[in-house]
Amino acid sequence: MKKLLTVLLAAVLLTLAFSAMAETTIKVMVWDRGDAPAGGTIENNKITEWINEQIKPLDIQIEFVSTPRSGSDDKLVTWMAGGAAPDIIFTYGQSTFLNFATQGGLVDMSAAIDALGEDSNIKKYVGDVMNMGNIDGAQYALLSKRGVANPRHTAYIRKDWLDELNLELPTNKDELVKVLYAFKEAHPDCIPWGMSGRTDTEKAYLNFVGSYVDFADLKDQYKHSEGYIVMHEGALEGIRLLNQLYNDGIIMQDFATDTTEDLYKAAVSSGKVGFLLDDNTRIFDYMDALNCENGTQVRSTFVPVSCFNTSTGEVRNPFEYAYGMYVMIPWTSADKVEACVTYLNWLADPVVAENIAYTPEHTVAENGVPNPFTADQLSAMGYKATLDDVNILNKHFNFTETREGAIASYMGSNVFEKPEWFANLYDTIQNGFFRYPTMPMAPEVESQKGDIVKADMITYVYRLISCPTDQFDALEAELHANLINAGLNEIIEARDAYYEQVTK
Repeated sequence: MKKLLTVLLAAVLLTLAFSAMAETTIKVMVWDRGDAPAGGTIENNKITEWINEQIKPLDIQIEFVSTPRSGSDDKLVTWMAGGAAPDIIFTYGQSTFLNFATQGGLVDMSAAIDALGEDSNIKKYVGDVMNMGNIDGAQYALLSKRGVANPRHTAYIRKDWLDELNLELPTNKDELVKVLYAFKEAHPDCIPWGMSGRTDTEKAYLNFVGSYVDFADLKDQYKHSEGYIVMHEGALEGIRLLNQLYNDGIIMQDFATDTTEDLYKAAVSSGKVGFLLDDNTRIFDYMDALNCENGTQVRSTFVPVSCFNTSTGEVRNPFEYAYGMYVMIPWTSADKVEACVTYLNWLADPVVAENIAYTPEHTVAENGVPNPFTADQLSAMGYKATLDDVNILNKHFNFTETREGAIASYMGSNVFEKPEWFANLYDTIQNGFFRYPTMPMAPEVESQKGDIVKADMITYVYRLISCPTDQFDALEAELHANLINAGLNEIIEARDAYYEQVTK
């Protein structure tokens, strides 16, 4: 009997051990935007529970690991340096990705992806943007595929203030500047141009400053794409005008120290701001407070405006690329690569992606566009308000390819404006559609020094905007020299040579 019990016990322990080995727990990064539901957390809420229920047949369980959205790349670097990164991580920064990849910090997913077959969700639904994560045949990242094509940043202006002053929507920068001074004269306590001091994005000034730049050719566009454009000939003229506007009280006076955007958000929401430049639909966050009372629209305020003309009178409106985040597996998770890729393949399924992005309870309108819940509704239902933070791979649905679908997706459940407002938004932002040339790789010096230089360039612009006018030139020379010492010229020259090498 004792021998039989011993055998049975051994069998039970073996079964338990096999079960434990069969199910793999994957740690997945998720952004914390402070939008956890009541009674839940960013890591544990209704959508994370649904995901784990759905993937049980795959013998995978997900443990979400949160990090604040602002400064998340810094956290990534800390995780990676300490060998403590979650099994699946992501970043929007190409330099961050390349630094990890070229230093041996990432797992090559090629074999695991190929093992899924040619008909896998990854190859079928996000395969056309995978090249940006491929280095010499090694797939070090999958790229998230974006949905509706959106500009990087959009300008908005108070139409009700324009109407009050019998002014038309500005159609160029000269008209914009005149309008901003008119706002200040009519509303002495207002902030004509609202701006924040976020140090991880150039959104507050990039379109404006970029409109002072004339590109010679595609190589010039590549060399000075995005943040580097402030180093192009002509950009300083735009920064100098921003300095004048700041010193004349047109630009928010304490913007440079408002790195968390608290002051900026409060000023916009309270109706004190007349004009702003921000992420494309970020204005939606403030419109209920501005336009509605008790959940019903009672007034109109901001409208989108296209007025950043170049020297030729045209508008250059930089759009997001078709790809978004670099989704990666760190070297410390090499033993989980098959499980991680299996999970990512599941996420790439458009049905799964739609259920995560809009909740499994969502309904669909006649035009095929999901009916989204509001942030308050999501929280009351037990969901994180920003569900796209969990839907990290496939954001591209059929409806995102049409004008009607895009307009409907902008409108969603928003009640702060009428349908024609959202149609006007779509039509306005199409003016000057432009995408910078991209390359899957970058020069080694940029991978090493690019993140620091880009952050320093943002500080460069902020300090020049907010300095006394008579100190502008001296400060610019000092800050420019610091940028050169940090590697700016090395990077620009290397980008020039790299473009020539790739395109010859």
